[in-house]
Amino acid sequence: MGFGRVKLACFSVNVAMAVVGNLSPVLFLTFHELYNISYTLLGLLVLINFCTQLGIDLIFSFFSHKFNIPLVVKITPFLTVIGLLIYALSPFVFPNNVYIGIVIGTVIFSAASGFSEVLISPVIAAIPSENPEREMSKLHSIYAWGVVAVILISTIFLYAIPNGKNYWWVLPIIFTLIPIFSISMFMGAKLPTLETPEKLSGALKFFKSKWLWICVFAIFLGGAAECTMAQWSSSFIENALGIPKIWGDIFGVAVFSVALGFGRTLYAKKGKNIERVLFFGAIGSTVCYITAVLSGIPVLGLIACALTGFFVSMMWPGCLLVASEKFPTAGVFIYAMMASGGDLGASFGPQLVGVIADVIPNTSLANSLSKALNLTTEQIGLKAGMLVGVILSSIAILVYLYIFISKRRKLNINKKQ
Repeated sequence: MGFGRVKLACFSVNVAMAVVGNLSPVLFLTFHELYNISYTLLGLLVLINFCTQLGIDLIFSFFSHKFNIPLVVKITPFLTVIGLLIYALSPFVFPNNVYIGIVIGTVIFSAASGFSEVLISPVIAAIPSENPEREMSKLHSIYAWGVVAVILISTIFLYAIPNGKNYWWVLPIIFTLIPIFSISMFMGAKLPTLETPEKLSGALKFFKSKWLWICVFAIFLGGAAECTMAQWSSSFIENALGIPKIWGDIFGVAVFSVALGFGRTLYAKKGKNIERVLFFGAIGSTVCYITAVLSGIPVLGLIACALTGFFVSMMWPGCLLVASEKFPTAGVFIYAMMASGGDLGASFGPQLVGVIADVIPNTSLANSLSKALNLTTEQIGLKAGMLVGVILSSIAILVYLYIFISKRRKLNINKKQ
């Protein structure tokens, strides 16, 4: 039996995930200017997004056996459409507090994204393939190329149309076409069988393994390293580096996503030894974050933001590959647990950046540094916030090194036997 329609549907669902995960960050400054929404509340949108996904992840970690998995997979794009429409209509439905409508829409399409994150990877993994690792990398590379499309379309829309920022709500309406396509592809398609624990005790037994927690922590760091830059690079490049938004979004944010997609596509075609890739990716990510924060040359900082995408590209899917190898019989459970760790990192990192960016400018240290470095206190705050990426990427180096060394030891033991 062929699964061509199912693959197309899954790939388009991942593109929809790129929309709901990256549209708000592109609109951060638009919301800040039009509705006077603080950086903390803007960062909270990211936290709401990933915490909603995290809640879905945890539910599936323990109770996946209670769900009709094929039905949940097929209704997911419907939720995405509903969430995007509420998000788009918030200026008209909630004219006195647009933020409320944005939050409601975010919760709904984030729930859809949570379902997608937990279920789409195991669907692809369950489809017979000569090289499942590369199919998984292809799925995640499509997400990255989706991010590129979201950023370019949004940026061109906002700046090519007169007073484009005032019509930002048109963008989410346009993007509903993607989940609508997913709905059409899922109609009449039969999904492959997915493994789930038969009862709660079947899931609980995996909690005794130290490798479960190592893998979850690894993807926590990967999610944080990727999403901190992905969510804040637009605002960081414009405000902290002083580069006009249109050029920052195209040559910084969009190129970050191109690099993300290129890294995943490269692994899908040529990749092997994922543990080594993770380790060197963490080193490169750390160097890029340090350069972006400390460089006094705006163009160099812009390049560092963009190149971060390549080095973090395999952190999330790579950790999934490590976990699936460690727990080959865990089925949906292991993908749900890994999604939980990744979403926690993806919410923790960006939210911490927002809090620091709001708090630091009001300190005496920021005033002193502002005079010494000839920067505004807001620029100091954003640079301080992005230090979160430096710290988390540095910790990732140690965790991925442990995973790499453990794999090498296992291979050596097997050779001797």
